[in-house]
Amino acid sequence: MSTSAERTTPVVEAERVEGPGKGRSVGELVASVSEQFSRLVRDELQLAQLQLAEKGKRLGTGAGFLGVAGVVALYAVGVLLAAAVLGLATVLPAWLSALIVGVVLLIVAAIAGLLGKKKIDASKAFAANPQEGLKEDVDAVKRGIKR
Repeated sequence: MSTSAERTTPVVEAERVEGPGKGRSVGELVASVSEQFSRLVRDELQLAQLQLAEKGKRLGTGAGFLGVAGVVALYAVGVLLAAAVLGLATVLPAWLSALIVGVVLLIVAAIAGLLGKKKIDASKAFAANPQEGLKEDVDAVKRGIKR
């Protein structure tokens, strides 16, 4: 029968590594790499957060200017439509010129609506699959670790 001393698992001595590690054990090197890697990831995430905040500020300013441009353009279109009605009113009665401009606008709106519906229906066929991109990223990391 064996004694309990014979059944204990052997203790593996930490091996000292010479060279750039300056005599640190493999365990110390692994701990150091792990700590440095986690710090690198935290710093990269913080940098990405700062960059996104700056990009958000710039996008917000640009969106504000685009909004102002859209409102001014809307008023300009109204003025141009009024000018078209008044221009036709010199040749035709005012009610008929307003009717003609209104019908033309409805035709333009119908064409734009049909084109928009066609684009939306075409976009439904496109299915985004973020899981595939994530799997590719994980596979790339695994290949990098194996090197």
